[in-house]
Amino acid sequence: MDYKILLEKMMSFRHDRNWEQFHDPKNLSMALSIEAGELMEHFLWISKEDVTNFSDEKKQEISEEISDVFIYLSYLAHGLGIDIEKSVERKLELNAKKYPIEKSSGCCLKANKSNPVG
Repeated sequence: MDYKILLEKMMSFRHDRNWEQFHDPKNLSMALSIEAGELMEHFLWISKEDVTNFSDEKKQEISEEISDVFIYLSYLAHGLGIDIEKSVERKLELNAKKYPIEKSSGCCLKANKSNPVG
């Protein structure tokens, strides 16, 4: 689905419930953090192997938390007048310069850190 159509649906959902009054950037940023925390809770104290064996029910719960994060992030960007699609494209361009393939492939360190392995 096109992001703009999805954003219209999200904005309509919010408007129909008169929730705009609660969705200032401060509250949205906190709600976003809380939802991200709820997402992380599904992964806390489990092994990598456990993640690959999630039940369909568990995946559905995780999917709902991911959706909450996405919705609050979309509301926040919209409220601040940030075109999230353009912002992501620009960030990918910046990251491509910061992390060129020849220096970054297979390395998980920040661009300004040296790789202790290689």
